[in-house]
Amino acid sequence: MTADIVSDYLTSPLPRRRSVAVDVGGVLVGGDAPVVVQSMTNTDTADIDATVAQVAALHRAGSELVRITVDRDESAAAVPHIRDRLARLNIDVPLIGDFHYIGHKLLADHPACAEALAKYRINPGNVGFREKKDVQFGSIVETAIRYNKPVRIGVNWGSLDQELLTRLMDENQANGFPLTAQQVMREAIVQSALISAQMAEEIGLGRDRIILSAKVSQVQDLISVYAELAKRSNHSLHLGLTEAGMGSKGIVASSAAMGILLQQGIGDTIRISLTPEPGGDRTREVQVAQELLQTMGFRQFVPVVAACPGCGRTTSTVFQELAHKIQEDIRRNMPIWREQYPGVEELQVAVMGCIVNGPGESKHANIGISLPGTGETPAAPVFVDGKKVATLRGPRIAEEFEQMLATYIENRYGMPKVQPEQVPA
Repeated sequence: MTADIVSDYLTSPLPRRRSVAVDVGGVLVGGDAPVVVQSMTNTDTADIDATVAQVAALHRAGSELVRITVDRDESAAAVPHIRDRLARLNIDVPLIGDFHYIGHKLLADHPACAEALAKYRINPGNVGFREKKDVQFGSIVETAIRYNKPVRIGVNWGSLDQELLTRLMDENQANGFPLTAQQVMREAIVQSALISAQMAEEIGLGRDRIILSAKVSQVQDLISVYAELAKRSNHSLHLGLTEAGMGSKGIVASSAAMGILLQQGIGDTIRISLTPEPGGDRTREVQVAQELLQTMGFRQFVPVVAACPGCGRTTSTVFQELAHKIQEDIRRNMPIWREQYPGVEELQVAVMGCIVNGPGESKHANIGISLPGTGETPAAPVFVDGKKVATLRGPRIAEEFEQMLATYIENRYGMPKVQPEQVPA
């Protein structure tokens, strides 16, 4: 192996693990499909208005699948109305039902709910207990077969099958404790997912209708569990660090764990499970998931805005305010831009704060501006596709650059205007 090949191997993502593709309401998960972003509402599903509003917001932010809680009769009864209301709003996003404890009963009692959902999520740790467990698990799988729906078998260490864990602990003890308690717990999580998937297939659910997940809340545990799960099956895998936490802690932990797995070619769909700040925006988790995939080079969702961090040369906050405003405008406009400007997600914008790296960074972007730093001449050169096209001065630099950006987007990504057919005189 040559040095160049070794270097490329060490610095590039491993080939994507080949998994069996699963169609979730028209969104393909696994196989050759890109990694799919999903999210979950935190509204009471029985509150149709609130749930429709949040699903719509999550979808506009870029969530390609949205999970909703189905925990009681009122929630199950609301699901088809939520689906229909979204359809009237021209929002086509598959809804996933999250079932625990009485999912078998809710699906049986509410066939309209079973039909309206695009996928069922079931947890083998709380689908039922003792002798009822297999029966109730089987009932949900049979419903999925009847309505031609996929399922996600989602193991969570907070509700791990205690009978399985106890058996593995006893076997470990009988063998002289070759494994630590943590290693046994990881093995129990992996086995719970695989055993449940095997049961579902024996009942008649095809592998192209099964997605597996094995969620824990510690980074190293998540990496270990999914690496093992990926070795022992070819099911599509849903990645997520459960109970990741709030704010930067949740973002860093989720990105660290899933970034490593994605780099190893593991993962077909992801969710960033952030605890919202009080009154916070639920769509933040969608944004973080997109930024993770985009930063790692796996997908492109929104234009990139490069901006310097600032230093003693940039005591003015003009470049910070301009960068922030452009970034917010992009996020707000992307639902419309996706339709009006195909390919705009590839756009690169630079908003730099001084002459040190400003011109160079701006030349590398599609369009960029280098604002004057402390003590510099009050002039801001603008570069378009590597060439200097203007120098802005005066109090309206920010507004003028925003207009130039809008014009650039329209000219480069706007759909060609259809000219009316000329009628001969």
